Amino acid sequence: MEINFDKLYRYPRIAEPCTICIPVEKGKIYSKDNVCVMQDGKPVPTQAKVTSRYDDTSIRYLFVRFMADLPANKGTKVYCELDCKDVNDNPDILCTESSTGIEVDTGALKFKVEDYASYIFKEVNDGNKIYTNENFAGPYLKEADGTSYDIELEEWNIIECGQVCVSLCTKGVNVSKDKDKKIEFEIRINAYAGKPWVELSYRIINTSMEELDIASLVFYAKADSSSRLSDIMKPMNFDEKPDSTGCGDIMTDNTSCTGPVFHTRGTHELELFDEKAPVLDVRTMVGSSNYRTDFYIGKNGEEVNRHVDAHYLMKEANEHFAEVLYGTFFADRTDAKGGLCITVYQAQQNYPKAVKSDSEGIAVMLVPEGEDKVIMQPGMARTQKVLMHFHAADEKILEIDNRSLIYQMPDRPYISPEMFKNAGVMPDIFPDKLNDDVEMFLIGRADEHARCYGMLNWGDTWDSNYTQQGRGNGKTVWSNNEYDYPHSCALEYARTGVRRFLDYLLVSTEHQMDVDVCHYSDNPLRIGGQWEHTAGHCKNGIMVCSHEWVEGLIDYYHFTGDERALTTAVGIGNNILKLLDTPMYAVPGEANARETGWALRALTALYVETGESKWIDKCEWIVDSFKKWEEEYGYWLAPYTDNTTIRVGFMISVAIGSVMRYYRVFPREDIKDMIIRAVDDLIENCMLGCGVFYYKELPSLQRLGNNTLLLESLAIAYELTGDVKYLKPGIKTFDKTIDSKAATTNGVKKIVDDAVICAGASTKGFAQSFIPVITYYKALSENGLY
Repeated sequence: MEINFDKLYRYPRIAEPCTICIPVEKGKIYSKDNVCVMQDGKPVPTQAKVTSRYDDTSIRYLFVRFMADLPANKGTKVYCELDCKDVNDNPDILCTESSTGIEVDTGALKFKVEDYASYIFKEVNDGNKIYTNENFAGPYLKEADGTSYDIELEEWNIIECGQVCVSLCTKGVNVSKDKDKKIEFEIRINAYAGKPWVELSYRIINTSMEELDIASLVFYAKADSSSRLSDIMKPMNFDEKPDSTGCGDIMTDNTSCTGPVFHTRGTHELELFDEKAPVLDVRTMVGSSNYRTDFYIGKNGEEVNRHVDAHYLMKEANEHFAEVLYGTFFADRTDAKGGLCITVYQAQQNYPKAVKSDSEGIAVMLVPEGEDKVIMQPGMARTQKVLMHFHAADEKILEIDNRSLIYQMPDRPYISPEMFKNAGVMPDIFPDKLNDDVEMFLIGRADEHARCYGMLNWGDTWDSNYTQQGRGNGKTVWSNNEYDYPHSCALEYARTGVRRFLDYLLVSTEHQMDVDVCHYSDNPLRIGGQWEHTAGHCKNGIMVCSHEWVEGLIDYYHFTGDERALTTAVGIGNNILKLLDTPMYAVPGEANARETGWALRALTALYVETGESKWIDKCEWIVDSFKKWEEEYGYWLAPYTDNTTIRVGFMISVAIGSVMRYYRVFPREDIKDMIIRAVDDLIENCMLGCGVFYYKELPSLQRLGNNTLLLESLAIAYELTGDVKYLKPGIKTFDKTIDSKAATTNGVKKIVDDAVICAGASTKGFAQSFIPVITYYKALSENGLY
């Protein structure tokens, strides 16, 4: 199996840690033991993890870590063998558990973590320095009302350990000084074989029934045990440029600098600096970029700092797809014994952020005090990540910057769409004949979404229609990944191999499982569930089956190996089961087709993923309720006004699509006939004379419809019957859809509450249209109709 790397960086990466999702045909392999990645005919360090199995226990999905040599300025290929005869025999990373904690030796770093401690690292040895628990403090939480917290960790656990990566995790609590309040958190450490860096992930969870108004959230790396934490914690004035003692904006000859701090922009000046740099007692440095990196460098321990807030973002232009890259943001401190650089992942997108380096150490402000507010609602979580790069004293600044940038935009290999198609693990979204106009529409619709910056907003988009309708009581309404935007991104990535669609999946799913899911509540009907689109992501929000999505979370698990996504999907499924037991769903027909339809879709996906029968028990109940519903009303009608039940085409189409997903797993003639009857009813009763479907059946609502969900219903009827008559009623709707223009992403930015909102549309548009368009398009192309 060929694994492809596109051209990316100008420098080679040797033994670069990489990951890939491998779909596998049913019955092909049952064990991961002989899975190996080969480069130039030789096995490389490989670490495979089974993320899904078929009902016969054969492997369905593999998440594979490996290390590859990537050339400068060109692409390359490696190969994955599922039954390799020459498996790499590199030893696993040394990971030793004891009664008090875990000790790790990657070959480049040795570190220890301790159970039930008040610090993350007990010791780190990078070969140049030995850091103890006294060198690392926090992250410390402080509320706007002045309440400050200490941290208490629980027991550490090994998630995985192999030839490439070790991943550790623990839970803990932020405990207020007077012990009367506890805010939970989770910490994860990822370290890599032979690499002098670790990724630290910190997830804070508002486990209270009150808003958590965060004044600051700061992680400190003290230079040595004698450094005073009070000095590192002292208030700072953030300047965009150095003060008057500096040497100006852009230095082309660093030897002329006479002040303690100077600023340089880009790598050309740094190459000169690396060659001529004097030996300093302490070199401090911070850097940020969106094109070339701006470096602020201090001599002899002088303080340098950088910050990102809403006003900073408003006056900085950026042309990147920000899910892939905005820039980098880091702080470094180096002395004669060695150095440490800490990079904040996607800092600009997750503003406010700040970093500082001085003689006493480094402060990484995940929420800097005195900047924009971060107010977490009850039950809300948010994860922030940093890379801690330990390096020698003579490490070139270019190399420090290079690793920081690679962390922001890692190499992402991909496999051909045929691998997904042949494995049969995804819906059949792989047309044999491609049409340029349709492909451009799908790309444009995927790319058109607004980028919304802010720690609690990044990965979501505002919805202009819902906002204008007043659903947020005058506040911005967030889409909360409606119609399972991450799932559509995963499918588009699988069928194209274009990396940004994978990055869209990663960013949106991480937001979904943090912000859009309720992690804590005194209402059991909320625990684990996903909020419907609303203001503030969950303010005044409700939970209904029609707005809880799991397929994108499951995709994320396959593409990242992160079991938290699967746990979140299972939590949403459990919430759906609880909701289905409430009176709202007791009588068939009293909830609209969309409600139980989306529930059926989610529960079927969870059954396919886990094989647990509890999901199917409720699926059969839903299918039976659809049958009773049809018998009661003659069709799938939805209550609307007090005295009407009407056809709502797009809601009926959700039901058709969901029942079809169940049918593909459990095919039955009675289900097939029910689906065809529903499609026949749509064609007969829901079309206008001009050849498009109407919005809703009432005379007051029979405007021109443009909802593509009905195209999926037509494609399903064709799939079940092979009769092209089901495709023809949708051609005009399809043509109008493909001709529609994508929203611009190069317009006005604006600050709205805790967000910087850039031009673009809601992600709902792509999420709602992708599967209908691609399945209908495939059916048309098979029959020469497009």
